[in-house]
Amino acid sequence: MPDDNEPEHTASAGGEQATGANSSQRPEEPATAVQATASGSEPQAASIGILPADHWAQVSQAHPADDNDAESALGSDAASTTASLTSDILRYRTILGRTYHSEVGNARYWGSNDEQQNESMDINHHTLTLGCGGKLYLAPLEKDKVQKAVDIGTGTGIWAIDFADEFPGAEVIGTDISPIQPTWVPPNLKFEIEDCTGEWTFQPESLDYIHLRWLLGSIFDWTALFKQAYRCCRPGGWVESFEAMSRVESDDGTVKEDSAMGQWGKFFDEGGKKIGMSFTVVEDGIQRKAMEEAGFTDIAEHTFKVPLGSWPKDPQMRKIGQFAQLVLETDVEGYILFMANTIGWSRTEIQVYVAQLRREIRLGKNHGYYRQRIVWGRKPVN
Repeated sequence: MPDDNEPEHTASAGGEQATGANSSQRPEEPATAVQATASGSEPQAASIGILPADHWAQVSQAHPADDNDAESALGSDAASTTASLTSDILRYRTILGRTYHSEVGNARYWGSNDEQQNESMDINHHTLTLGCGGKLYLAPLEKDKVQKAVDIGTGTGIWAIDFADEFPGAEVIGTDISPIQPTWVPPNLKFEIEDCTGEWTFQPESLDYIHLRWLLGSIFDWTALFKQAYRCCRPGGWVESFEAMSRVESDDGTVKEDSAMGQWGKFFDEGGKKIGMSFTVVEDGIQRKAMEEAGFTDIAEHTFKVPLGSWPKDPQMRKIGQFAQLVLETDVEGYILFMANTIGWSRTEIQVYVAQLRREIRLGKNHGYYRQRIVWGRKPVN
């Protein structure tokens, strides 16, 4: 595997050895890389469950979420958000004032697809790229051998656009269930409407690289998904999966389970049970397991932490945290509204909770982060 494609696992002011050694790590600052347990899954702590909606009304009375009570501390760089992409709005559902994918096909997809959410997702792309050291991928791709690549669940298409620019000699295809991608794109890129949970329309052994990112909560059968990827991947080609934990943690105990940050992941846990989808892809080590079951080999992974807010002391981690904060500042409701509505919360109750979440992030006293795991594997040549 070429060295310039290896993820960095050395310790730094904001980093931790991939073996899990702490080195001289500040206890309150998140590591850039961590290692999963031997089984590939994360340890589970005892849970108090999701708090009722009226809890946040009481908290709001005791601690009003006034925008003046704390500086957002986003910084001048992060304050300049990426432009929203123009999209064709077709037959979309409207839930509590926000648009979602239509009732046709995968109607239970939890993410909003309107302009506000699209802008947030574009900022999130920048956040995750920073977390990968500025790289779009970690698989050891050889540029002269990548002739055809696909981005599954392309969303706004921003990753596919960047990848097409980096690989001008390759044919790049982005697929999604919603047509929210721009029309002005690199000449070697095109977008197609396709539900990745169904039969893929690509020819067998036709793809050199398959990229999948943030599909948690939308896949019934991950092994079946990667079997589709295996069928369409050329021998020697690569598949790479980027997924995040919905749970917010802290290394210093500042994120309590009854805090707004501590409750964030529980919306997805409870809502996921209602719609029959799992949001614990990283915690359960599903990416690696599903790739292995599909037949991929040479599997490797890299896990890093994304802080929420500008509290880290390390400059790079602080920058990542500022952009992660901007992702939520731009459209926190777009991420949580569907799930909260699924478990019976009203729009007003959701807004009260969201206000407290913003307050916690802006104050910077809760040193929260979420984990992002990247797993890549190769289809055997023989």
